[in-house]
Amino acid sequence: MLRRSFRRPYPVAVRGEGVYVWDADGRRYLDFSGSAAVNFIGHGVREIGDAMLEQARQLEFVHTSQFTTPVAEEFAAEMLDFVGEHFRGGAVYFTCGGSEAIETALKLVRQYQVEVGQAKRYQVLSRTQSYHGSTLGALSVSGNRKRREIYLPMVREFAHIGIPYCYRCDFDCSDGCRNCGQQYAAELEHAIEATSGEAAAFIFEPTSGATLGAVTPPPGYLESIAEICRRHGVLLIADEVMTGMGRTGRNFAVEHWQVAPDIIVTAKGLSSGYAPLGAVIASKKVVDAIADGPGAGAFLHGFTYNAHPISVAVGRAVLRRVRSLDLVRAADSEEFKSKGKQLSQELCESPGRLRLFWGLKY
Repeated sequence: MLRRSFRRPYPVAVRGEGVYVWDADGRRYLDFSGSAAVNFIGHGVREIGDAMLEQARQLEFVHTSQFTTPVAEEFAAEMLDFVGEHFRGGAVYFTCGGSEAIETALKLVRQYQVEVGQAKRYQVLSRTQSYHGSTLGALSVSGNRKRREIYLPMVREFAHIGIPYCYRCDFDCSDGCRNCGQQYAAELEHAIEATSGEAAAFIFEPTSGATLGAVTPPPGYLESIAEICRRHGVLLIADEVMTGMGRTGRNFAVEHWQVAPDIIVTAKGLSSGYAPLGAVIASKKVVDAIADGPGAGAFLHGFTYNAHPISVAVGRAVLRRVRSLDLVRAADSEEFKSKGKQLSQELCESPGRLRLFWGLKY
């Protein structure tokens, strides 16, 4: 196997149960990060394996250019209910992971703009020190230098604006960051204007993930971003690959700021790692533009394995477990007596008790 690195050894994982993973030598690891913010429900949950087996025995695969399936249609409806009122009448496009979902969202916003008579619009703006995936399209809207530099000759470049980070702020943070949040938001307006009408969308992580480390936006920032996009006819894409599906104590992180994007991209916790799965959740405005526009009434895009029946069955079983165990509430550190609250308190009271790595050996 072509591993991630030729210069380090890797333990061979053979079993998982709850919060633990065991390797072939019998060592136990505390999977404190959920395997790179993927597993939200724990390892070895039998009912998820049962859902996989049941679907595989019934129907393992059909191509979405020819068929749909009950499990995909039903899970899409459940996801639209989970994401909330703003997406009523919208649609869900299932992929095999986060990078595929980002690629899908980028193509969706381009087709949306063409369908509504804005064919000049194609640029997707994003932020520095962001990360949206490893495929070339996703890298084009990512800002992390190290992950991009070797591939830059292959990448189509669009503008990257500053990202609010009060620890290394470019502005005056003396007012609790509210003013600097507005200054960062103003950068988006300037960047949109600089495209001379070619801006199609703006993509952002509600809470920064892999390349900045759980940084939340300053007060008023996301609300201003959303208003600027609406005013300029630019679609707003929330990358919730890492923060969606209850990870921040809300179904999706944007709910903390009452921001309603046009598109939400999610993955990771969507299947909790039990199968490759991602999703693009599009609002009714976007869906209607594709369905009723002057084009073919079809989204001009597709993957062989999108809406794979087994992966979708896994996602549906995971969502049902998340709901039945009230795991979103459990993750809310502001909720009285929640597990999230308890963990937050213990970390604040005894910060030396836990060393937070990708895995801790026992």
